Amino acid sequence: MDRAYVEPLDVPTMAKQALMSPAHFSREFKIAYGETPYAYLMARRVERAMALLRDGWAVTDACMAVGATSLGSFSSTFTRLVGETPSGYRARPHEALEAMPPCLAKLLTRPARFR
Repeated sequence: MDRAYVEPLDVPTMAKQALMSPAHFSREFKIAYGETPYAYLMARRVERAMALLRDGWAVTDACMAVGATSLGSFSSTFTRLVGETPSGYRARPHEALEAMPPCLAKLLTRPARFR
């Protein structure tokens, strides 16, 4: 999922790759990662969209580039995970992130619904 976040991934497809039933895959995934496969996928998509928005991409373009199919649901998920709208995130300055090492910036900007 981390590499193929743009692809239209669904639980049955991922479960088949893992040689598990969809229900078993979902349970095991949640035990391992602390969230459902869909929540994890959306967090990765939002994380990548944040980077694109910091680079000046339009919200709609960033949404489509990360594999989201609905701008409305993507925006609501982004807002829930990040705490601000995609356009608000894009509009504010991000100089502090540009000054730190990329590995630290990635860690600090990783969206998490449990913050």
